[in-house]
Amino acid sequence: MAAVVQWTGREAALLGKATRLPIRVYAEKLGVDPKTVTRWRKQGSTLKVQPETAEILDRFKATCDPEVLEVFYASLGNSAVVEGEVGSSPALGPASVVSHKFIPVYIGDAVSLISGDPCQDGPAKLGHRAAPALHPDSESTSQLHLYDCGVAIFHIVQRRKVETLGDLAVWRYRSYLTDLGWADGRIRELLAAVAGQRGESKPPTYVLSAYLLEDSPWQGTNLETAMQLLTTPSVLVDRQRPEETVRLGDDVERALFSDGFEHSDVVDFSSQAIALGLAGWSGVAYHPLSPERALPMENIVALELDVQALWCLSSYVLDEIEEGRDPIMPKQFGWRFLRGALTRLTAARPQETAQHQLMREAVLTTSQLPDRLRTAQEVLRDADI
Repeated sequence: MAAVVQWTGREAALLGKATRLPIRVYAEKLGVDPKTVTRWRKQGSTLKVQPETAEILDRFKATCDPEVLEVFYASLGNSAVVEGEVGSSPALGPASVVSHKFIPVYIGDAVSLISGDPCQDGPAKLGHRAAPALHPDSESTSQLHLYDCGVAIFHIVQRRKVETLGDLAVWRYRSYLTDLGWADGRIRELLAAVAGQRGESKPPTYVLSAYLLEDSPWQGTNLETAMQLLTTPSVLVDRQRPEETVRLGDDVERALFSDGFEHSDVVDFSSQAIALGLAGWSGVAYHPLSPERALPMENIVALELDVQALWCLSSYVLDEIEEGRDPIMPKQFGWRFLRGALTRLTAARPQETAQHQLMREAVLTTSQLPDRLRTAQEVLRDADI
């Protein structure tokens, strides 16, 4: 393989990208400040790495797996990976995206009273059914998923054509408020209809988004920045008054593109020349570069549905304990159920592609679900559930 003769910001950044580690984790492994990694990515080959840092990079590279090195050396010949279009003002849009919103709510045994058609199991093998969501502003493919373990999840699919990503961020946050209220009302209506009385349930508390970027004007570094902004939209808006979230403006958005914005905790699950994929605490962004070889968005949706179902279930368990009550739930959905679901989510499958494995690991890492499930398992085991 080719050897790096002289480390610059470009080579240092490309090595980090090849490892698929978040900026913060890559910096920790090297023993440098995360801001240093960000400078490498922004300044590229114009930044010369100090000799002592070059030695650190050499030692780190020597410990990398062959697969990481293969990606690293392959990317050395592609300057567009980390260097943007110099001297041009980045376009802010327009862009076409498909928004997937996931709104989970725990309703316990009442989930069995709501009718739905059986669904194919997702990666965690959680039995569930689905019915039309009937959201007033969504695609017909939107559904209400009813999990046997007591969780209902609204999966809302909406297509958006936006002039800027800031416009999309504003729509995202404003619609979250109305969608949470709509989901609460819809669940209560369904429970009232099947129980013959006013339905009672705790209201849903959050919305998670996954975006499929279909069309845009961006390439190279600008495209990577756009994906980061889709994953971390809070940097594009002023949210001091959530009901009146406003866009920060063209200058802020253009500066983020020019500087090459990256969030230190976002995990990259891109595949060389196949697709760009990022996962963060706020959601997931995916863009096929080679659609016939990229993951179908249905794979990401299937994983997120199971992840959100287990997150919601574990939240119910932990919230009950914090409030001084034992969780009320059938033993078939107790600690052994959570242990089995976690094993199925984290264990690689023989038929699983490398893309799918990277996506799964990125989503689980950023959701922090494994640690949450382990804590919930301990609580239920102590309660003999």
